[in-house]
Amino acid sequence: MDKIKAFLKRKDIEISLKRYGIDALGAMAQGLFCSLLIGTIINTIGTQFGIGFLTKTVATVSEVEYTVGGLASAMSGPAMAVAIGYALKCPPLVLFSMITVGFAANALGGAGGPLAVLFVAILSSECGKAVSKETRVDILVTPLVTIGIGVFLSWLIAPPIGKAAMWVGDLIMWATEQQPFFMGILVAVVVGMALTLPISSAAICAALRLTGLAGGAAVAGCCAQMIGFAVISFKENRWGGLVSQGIGTSMLQMGNIVKNPRIWIAPTLASAITGPIATCVFQMKMNGAPVSSGMGTCGLVGQIGVYTGWVNDVAAGTKAAITGFDWLGLILISFVLPAILSLIIHAFVRKFGWVKDGDMKI
Repeated sequence: MDKIKAFLKRKDIEISLKRYGIDALGAMAQGLFCSLLIGTIINTIGTQFGIGFLTKTVATVSEVEYTVGGLASAMSGPAMAVAIGYALKCPPLVLFSMITVGFAANALGGAGGPLAVLFVAILSSECGKAVSKETRVDILVTPLVTIGIGVFLSWLIAPPIGKAAMWVGDLIMWATEQQPFFMGILVAVVVGMALTLPISSAAICAALRLTGLAGGAAVAGCCAQMIGFAVISFKENRWGGLVSQGIGTSMLQMGNIVKNPRIWIAPTLASAITGPIATCVFQMKMNGAPVSSGMGTCGLVGQIGVYTGWVNDVAAGTKAAITGFDWLGLILISFVLPAILSLIIHAFVRKFGWVKDGDMKI
């Protein structure tokens, strides 16, 4: 047993929730952002502003035509896998081999490809690390082992993992359609809290393909956390904190939450209110890229995703037009209500003496 532990330590193979559930999952979201999400944004900009270079076909592969954004989106599997490999501190030959592994897992995982990539990439990365530099022909052995195991696992487990993820996502979206009030609360609170925790709400939404009303509730919950913390901590963090939390991440407050969990009350209760308002009043749906559902106001990705969904729906004929009511709902849910509600709730929290000055200093 001691020899095994020593080997794992030498290879930097750390079997832990932090390494796989936080580091790898967070990196996967970044990989998705740099491929699928950026591709979607590029396509939207090209379409809305009539930029020919961004809307015309720049490559044709196996009779499939790709725009610039389409090429970026098509690389989501490799991007996720390489990002995960980087987070797991893979040596170069393993990291480069993850391109093939990610493509295979995402393709075979179908609609639940991101979750399949997460599992397959972790397993194949660690196997590749285990054999790396253990032979004199490392340049052959390491890629063969990494790609061989990765493709085999993609063939073996990616389809069922993908189907399971799709089933769970469909169940959540179906439940939200049936019970928009209660599920609006549940989805907004859970996804919003995931955004603030050191895990990736974006990766979770992408893995479950959370769109529709459920995606809209997720956006509401994430916005409540980010805007909520930004405004209630303004006294301590001023304009820098407003920007870094409001369009950056509420995860900056995680250390303070550990010290005093009560600072989390206002943004979380705000998300429980804006979630059902989004689903029941404004019928706000995320029909853009699923990863956008878990981004909130981070770089305004959540809002861009909702807008992209509107554009897609209008083009598909399922939505007549983008209305003023749509814009009103997006602005209120994303910015105005989270700020007002969080300030009101936080005033009571401070009155009870649960939070004091300096508790949210970052």
